[in-house]
Amino acid sequence: MDPVSPGVVRELIARHGFRIKKSLGQNFLIDGNIIRKIVDAVEPGPADTVVEIGPGLGALTRSLATKAGQVLAVEIDRNLIPVLEETMAGLDNVHIVESDALKTDFDNLVKSSTSDAGVFKYKIAANLPYYITTPLIMHLLEKHSSINRIVVMVQEEVARRITARPDTPEYGALTVAVNFYAHTEIVFRVPRTVFIPRPEVDSAVVRLQVRDTPVPMKDKNIFFALVRAAFQQRRKTLLNAVGGTDKRLTKEMWLSVFQQADIEPGRRGETLSLVEFARLADAYADASADLPKINS
Repeated sequence: MDPVSPGVVRELIARHGFRIKKSLGQNFLIDGNIIRKIVDAVEPGPADTVVEIGPGLGALTRSLATKAGQVLAVEIDRNLIPVLEETMAGLDNVHIVESDALKTDFDNLVKSSTSDAGVFKYKIAANLPYYITTPLIMHLLEKHSSINRIVVMVQEEVARRITARPDTPEYGALTVAVNFYAHTEIVFRVPRTVFIPRPEVDSAVVRLQVRDTPVPMKDKNIFFALVRAAFQQRRKTLLNAVGGTDKRLTKEMWLSVFQQADIEPGRRGETLSLVEFARLADAYADASADLPKINS
């Protein structure tokens, strides 16, 4: 039973007595063309493992299974498990996992599901509700080393923020954080009309191609601290926004930091590229290296 058509979706929900949970952002995709385009963006091959987060009724899962070697469908709602067991019947390469994605170690999950003892890579596919989008994407990027591609459907506004360019209204700390780990692009937009129930906003599918190595820098923690400071006070110049993050440095020392980084201190954080933030972080790391430790 392929849960793509509205009639099949409604029949499955009714027969299993399933109640759609708005708190979990459950909106089921009912457009086969959109599903095919998502699969094309994932590009699963017969040797690939794809982890699908939030499979819902299994419409995308079934399509992924026709091309991937293995699909691990991670679902938090235990009431959906019986539905998935029905819609995945006969697909030997699909394994349903009941788990909270924010608490899941996906590297270990995939490693335990394969007999390959060597280096392994896998792909992520997900339709993410708004409330979990940012924490889950950062959970995947920060805590997993074996993911090579993430294809996620998110609210269109969030997609624009993830893929924004410097000196645009959407560009912010989320943009810099995600692009630190991955190359980002909006693959296509998805109208709200292709879901049951219909969400209040349109969505977009974003592809994150994880970098083989993140942008080089001396101290990642310093980098992210400066990024947060720069965007917490967007209207302030960089000198005023980040200058208060470390009282050990005088204004003259901060000006020297900006000079070493070749960045004008009167600029705002939203104008800096990823590479410029890295240069600023390295210059600050050099300037503060020999100073007494904070709270020492």
